[in-house]
Amino acid sequence: MANLQDILYKVPIRSVDGALGMEVKDLQIDSRKVEKGTCFIAIKGSAVDGHQFIYNAVKQGASVIVCETLPDARKPKVTYVQVENSAAAAGYMANNFYGNPSEKLKVVGVTGTNGKTTVATLLFKLFRGLEQSCGLISTVQNQINDAIIPATHTTPDQISLHAMMKKMLDEGCTHVFMECSSHAIHQQRIAGIFFTGAVFTNITHDHLDYHKSFDEYIRVKKSFFDSLSSRAFAISNADDKRGPVMLQNTNAKKYFYSLRTLADFKGKILDNSLAGLQMSINDKEVQFRLIGEFNAYNLLAVYGASICLGQDPIETLRMLSDLTGAEGRFDYMVSPREKIMGIVDYAHTPDALLNVLTTIKKLRQGREKIITVVGCGGDRDKTKRPIMAEVACEHSDKVVFTSDNPRSEDPQQILQDMEKGLNTAAKRKCVSILDRKEAIKTAVKFAEAQDILLIAGKGHEKYQEIKGVKYPFDDKVVLKEIFELLDK
Repeated sequence: MANLQDILYKVPIRSVDGALGMEVKDLQIDSRKVEKGTCFIAIKGSAVDGHQFIYNAVKQGASVIVCETLPDARKPKVTYVQVENSAAAAGYMANNFYGNPSEKLKVVGVTGTNGKTTVATLLFKLFRGLEQSCGLISTVQNQINDAIIPATHTTPDQISLHAMMKKMLDEGCTHVFMECSSHAIHQQRIAGIFFTGAVFTNITHDHLDYHKSFDEYIRVKKSFFDSLSSRAFAISNADDKRGPVMLQNTNAKKYFYSLRTLADFKGKILDNSLAGLQMSINDKEVQFRLIGEFNAYNLLAVYGASICLGQDPIETLRMLSDLTGAEGRFDYMVSPREKIMGIVDYAHTPDALLNVLTTIKKLRQGREKIITVVGCGGDRDKTKRPIMAEVACEHSDKVVFTSDNPRSEDPQQILQDMEKGLNTAAKRKCVSILDRKEAIKTAVKFAEAQDILLIAGKGHEKYQEIKGVKYPFDDKVVLKEIFELLDK
């Protein structure tokens, strides 16, 4: 229970119809969960407008309605609060309702096209290793110390997020590491959170189905850093041409990491092999278990954030040297007899796919073939489909196009979109197989001893979404089963 007037602290209000002194039992943005004494916040979403459900919320017992547009018919015993932005209001109200948990925690947000999950997960693992109690909010999973909470979105909704932070605080957490997707930033899902720090990884072609233009995508990412307090720190990738731009208007203390230029956190790759990365970071040589240049950047971002959070540089590097990455990020296994290397990776953007394939090419010892299985998600940015196909064909010896998560789209049409624009040489390299399991089987049949097989796009996901239904599917499990049959 909390007083309505206290809950509305910092919320820009246009008008109030009713009393403000009442006690509120609960906050909800889903009218189906409203009970007596609930405050219902009507949010205009990309698919559904919560204003349509105000009547239902009142009927179910809501005592307060927060909205951008007041309904014509209003109940006399219900308080109606008109606000400028319901989504932002929900964040500030949830923060107030749960006692400002983010201000009592050290919350670090990680944003960028690629690397968010790995950086947030490595920070969580690092601080757990440094004997800190902490929370993780990521695409793969949410975690409070050793307790795992399945993730449904990269960033939860405003109320769930603040409730989770309150739970983390109650469980003794001192730090929280979270992914901040462009959708979450734009939809005000992180409104009301006080960030101790923020990390920018990189920005490439993605989510243009949602943001409509690359400039808008950049603007949304940048707005996260623009909103930071002068008490916060902001770390950016100096080697990404938009890295410095991200921090132009921030009030936070600015830091940069780089492999190619002078920076606060400077790295150099000394060796990159299946044994891991050997790097120099701020003139200290360290061997890491992670592989690839993209992970060198992730490690620099994590190292920088750790130092900004007051950790010892030597102890940080010692702990980082033994850590593995997030599930479904360059996960690999080797078939026992044929010694075919299978790599499962979440790469679902052209740049992420290029990074993984470039890393694989550098790991080759001789003339091993690279065989790639890749698809594109339905109901998502269609413009990246031919680019993904082109990248796969250019950097692989053989490519199998297949279904990813077609969602409501025709999977055959997605494959046709991918194949558009491929030249004759690229077309000779590729085959299309709709069934993902059959596609993986076929790719394994193409492989000979020592060859490298990449299964891209789904990574950690344990399902395939077809026509609104999520069917169990795990790339790693499927590959392992096929390898076991191969070696019998």
